[in-house]
Amino acid sequence: MNVSTILSTILQIVGSLCFLLYGMKMMSDGIQKSAGEKLQAALHFMTGNRFTGLLTGCLLTMIIQSSGATTVMVVSFVNAGLISLGQSISVIFGANIGTTITAWIVALFGFNFKISAFAIPLFGLGYILTIIKKWNHQGIGQAVMGFGMLFIALEWLSGAISLNADTMSFLPAIQELGGWSIPIAMLLGILITALIHSSSAMTAIVITMAYNRLLTWEFSAAIIIGSNIGSTIDSIMAAFGGNANAKRTALVHVLFNCTTALLAICLLKPFTTLVDIIVPGKVEDNITYHIAMLHTLFNVVGTTIFTPFINQIGKLTELLIKSDEKSLPTVYKFDFPEKAANESPAIPVISAQNEVGRMADVAVQMFDRLQYGFMDRSGRFVTDHFDNLLHEEDYLDQMQEQLTKYLLRCEQMNIDDKTRSNINVMIAITSELESMSDDCLSIGVYIKRMTEKQYFFPKEDFDRLLPYLELARELLQFIYKNINKELTHDQLEFANEIESQIDKERKALKKIARTRLESGANVKAELLYIDLVRQIEKIGDRCFSIAEQLSLTK
Repeated sequence: MNVSTILSTILQIVGSLCFLLYGMKMMSDGIQKSAGEKLQAALHFMTGNRFTGLLTGCLLTMIIQSSGATTVMVVSFVNAGLISLGQSISVIFGANIGTTITAWIVALFGFNFKISAFAIPLFGLGYILTIIKKWNHQGIGQAVMGFGMLFIALEWLSGAISLNADTMSFLPAIQELGGWSIPIAMLLGILITALIHSSSAMTAIVITMAYNRLLTWEFSAAIIIGSNIGSTIDSIMAAFGGNANAKRTALVHVLFNCTTALLAICLLKPFTTLVDIIVPGKVEDNITYHIAMLHTLFNVVGTTIFTPFINQIGKLTELLIKSDEKSLPTVYKFDFPEKAANESPAIPVISAQNEVGRMADVAVQMFDRLQYGFMDRSGRFVTDHFDNLLHEEDYLDQMQEQLTKYLLRCEQMNIDDKTRSNINVMIAITSELESMSDDCLSIGVYIKRMTEKQYFFPKEDFDRLLPYLELARELLQFIYKNINKELTHDQLEFANEIESQIDKERKALKKIARTRLESGANVKAELLYIDLVRQIEKIGDRCFSIAEQLSLTK
């Protein structure tokens, strides 16, 4: 074989593989776009129990044709705090079963008829659905186009590989290495799957090559088993920069796939014999069905063995990966999840919502420190809380800056108008929360100054600040509980009523301070009192502004 023929064959294989991967991605993206919020609802369905989690992971992976996409979503949702580590484990187990659907698609349809005769009209139908906007089925059309491309790529891949058996001459050579051939096959499955980021595509390649008599039965089985380990690359990458639970979720995927793969490779002979018993006919005549059955049986058996131990697996990962520090770090870091965004634009937006919730949590913590400062007259606020207040204010400054950049990046994604509107609401809310942190720090400075200068007010006047402060706290807690929800008209009216009470109380308190000034009270102390009243009112204003923003979400 000359160099040009070899080069042509390699290019055809690479091109067919790229077409296959692109078709799978198009199908996945189309289904996710058409599913919209239903996709998020499917992920929330996993919160029921381990069996619903298995079912969710299995069905979701069958639909989007990628266990990698499912695990990336799961890791991202765990990182966002929307699901727990325990809930994520069963979904990952289910995703491993769901990914076997590709093998059955290829085995049942890939070689029994002229694929292009079915795929090309299917691609055309999908294209028609995407261009007729009146029907509003662009997502479904994209998925249908991807499905057609998948089968076209399979035919091209089959043709490229079967051009000449000499092009794959290294494979028979490896298969003749005796005992070394199986571990080498497993290693090939790991490396190639990690390289192309798709165990489904790897399975399609193996079935195609086995169908063309380039791979033996046991050699094919070893590659399929190895590809399960290689498929963990996506969850590992998704966990980079994530919190402890996100890393634990990725670790579960790695531990589960590696353990089941090693068990299967050690029991390869009895395992393939069991498949031979289940699948009728000679192996040589039904090699595609044998590989598909092995892929399914391998994942089903592994899931069956380990599902009863989900809680123990979660505890093991907690021992291996330490929890995140509870105190706020010095530097806030929130990177945009490029890989997760490629799988689903909803993931980075939901992660941002969670961060806005964290931002509100820090703001509430700052306000709690202020309440302690008002209640405690011993001066411990300065020693126990003031430095923390400074750090939290600086941290919220960093959060607001990075979250704004992050949300602006989200706006550049292919998202719908509702999501874009919610992003604008989140940008406005982060700005208000950052301003609120400035107000909290200003109040903290006033409390510190009162302590150091020993400014004293009549007890009854100072005590009147406490219910005033409690009104602000009530409005802040209302906002905190509803920070990522759409407020109804009645809820907005409730917030408006509290804000009106705060305004009314502010006027009464300022009138008291002016009366004391006219009576010859300490001017600096009374001006400080008025500043305290004004800053507390500003916190109420910020909260009501956030309530107005939340009422704009649709």
